[in-house]
Amino acid sequence: MMPLSRFTVLDLTRVRSGPTCVRQLADWGANVIKVEAPDEVDTGKGLGGERHGPDFQHVHRNKRGITVNLKTEAGRKLFHRLVEKADVVVENYRPDVKHRLSVDYDTLAAINPRIVLGSISGFGQDGPYAKRPGFDQIAQGMGGLMSVTGLPGQGPVRAGIPVADLTAGLYCALGIMVALLERESTGVGRWVHVSLLEAMIAMMDFQATRWTMKGEVPKQAGNDHPTTIPTGLFQTKDGVVNIAGGGGEMWKRIVAVLGMEEEAKDPDLATDKLRSQNRAKTNALIQKRMETRTTAEWVDAFNEAGVPCGPVYSMDQVFADEQVKHLGLAMPVQHPQLGEIALVRAPMQIAGVECAHNPTPERGQHTDEVLREFGLSAEEIAALRNEKAI
Repeated sequence: MMPLSRFTVLDLTRVRSGPTCVRQLADWGANVIKVEAPDEVDTGKGLGGERHGPDFQHVHRNKRGITVNLKTEAGRKLFHRLVEKADVVVENYRPDVKHRLSVDYDTLAAINPRIVLGSISGFGQDGPYAKRPGFDQIAQGMGGLMSVTGLPGQGPVRAGIPVADLTAGLYCALGIMVALLERESTGVGRWVHVSLLEAMIAMMDFQATRWTMKGEVPKQAGNDHPTTIPTGLFQTKDGVVNIAGGGGEMWKRIVAVLGMEEEAKDPDLATDKLRSQNRAKTNALIQKRMETRTTAEWVDAFNEAGVPCGPVYSMDQVFADEQVKHLGLAMPVQHPQLGEIALVRAPMQIAGVECAHNPTPERGQHTDEVLREFGLSAEEIAALRNEKAI
């Protein structure tokens, strides 16, 4: 028994934000049933990437797969029958689509008042942009992330990962857990809805509140931290090193490691505020010393002095690092067709519990098995198949 094994989740999600949400539940043992359209209905086959590719395998692991054609009346009735015994439904359709498919909250709650519906949209369930198609990069731009990413004067830059998709998924999963906890006392489910735009703005965190509280419009700062110094990349004898050393005490340690006590007596460097105002001068003094030793030497020296410091890795170097190996972030999964593959495990560690490591199902792989568990007879399943409802 895993922590979430008592919950049954019906997963209608596609692409990334929704599957990211559901994966948080599946990784810790929820009985997740991935509901897809049958092959003859889903002709696009492009959403979420190739089924046996890294992307699809990563976001849809630890689930069982069934097919239901929600465009047929029989398929919708079947799905509602599953809702009767389920705890959670998650979808990331455009807001109007859920009503056409009869998977909106009012419909589901009338069938099962304890149901929790998790919905992810591009811009919200209502408002002037509600019907617009949502996409991660659009949310990055409208949420402000692209305006602060990149080098000063470079112009807007997209982050290297789908930040809006991922955070919307995480926030939705958190909201679902809150709703499930509340249900324990009320007996009633909730509709939890998150949008890419809301998630992106929330993830802007202190950059957003610099505007809401002080009227400051954050600018691109490149590898420098927007408010503390010294923080950023410095060239070494054989590469680059990342230093994060804001604050007076940390500055003293940096000065000692670099052996630049005399230079640090400059009045322009006397306080955090002055060092920030004279950022170019401060960084230039540090850079001059950094070029005298290798990245590995500086990483050891700074960390020994208690200054946060590290190399900048490419992805192959990430997984070659001894600490990453020790943490076991590359999780082996046995796939029936691909053999042993490595996926990235959930980042949190819960004492005494391991993240589940089951492969992504094939389309409809568990249809008969799951429907039998929900009480359907062999004859009913055969009839649904004849009606092209599954």
